[in-house]
Amino acid sequence: MLKRLVFLSILFPFTLFFTPGAHAQRFMGAVSLGMNITQVDGDDFFGFHKVGLNVGPMVAVPFGKKRNWSVSMELLYTQKGSYHKGGSDSVNSYTYRLVQDYAEIPVLLHFTDRKLISGGVGFSYGQLINYKETKNNFYDTLYNYQTTLSNNDISIIADLQIRLFSKLWANLRYQYSIKSNRTVVIDNPKAYPRDPVTREQYNNVISIRLTWVFNQEKISKTPRKESSGDY
Repeated sequence: MLKRLVFLSILFPFTLFFTPGAHAQRFMGAVSLGMNITQVDGDDFFGFHKVGLNVGPMVAVPFGKKRNWSVSMELLYTQKGSYHKGGSDSVNSYTYRLVQDYAEIPVLLHFTDRKLISGGVGFSYGQLINYKETKNNFYDTLYNYQTTLSNNDISIIADLQIRLFSKLWANLRYQYSIKSNRTVVIDNPKAYPRDPVTREQYNNVISIRLTWVFNQEKISKTPRKESSGDY
């Protein structure tokens, strides 16, 4: 079912692009490619050290008198997680890595000014399709998981896009989970006195992408008056 949904969502923008008439005017198809820079809040590590993919198609519906408002839906393959590399000494020479692969559906409301810059807000639903957690024995004593890693991630999104040229846009996006993905009790055996703390874990994501819009409207030029009065 998931593979079928991915295939149809990738095919849909191309279908709109090659469909003449009203449908091509009402819908815009696009595809985005970029990277996520991520961390997991609540794992007691700090810094956006995990890098992953962010790729997938988008369909947008412009509306309003000037068509400067739009609603978009995407289907993304996106990687989130956490990475921490310890020091070189024997006490701190440990590495922790959490890789989470999601099939994600963001839905956003955009406002575009002069067809050059666009801002949007929205939310997304992500379905976990694979994950891998790599840690050594130190983390087995540090972490006591109270719940398993959730199979879904619900996030809020703030989005900024700038038109580079023609149909190509640069995109900066911030995304944060509003639903805890896992509960963990953290107990550092090296600390004294021992003081275990309970943490809720949330995905914290910055995305940098390029987006190509297939049937992008051209930027209108200032009309020039002719002697006949036509433009």
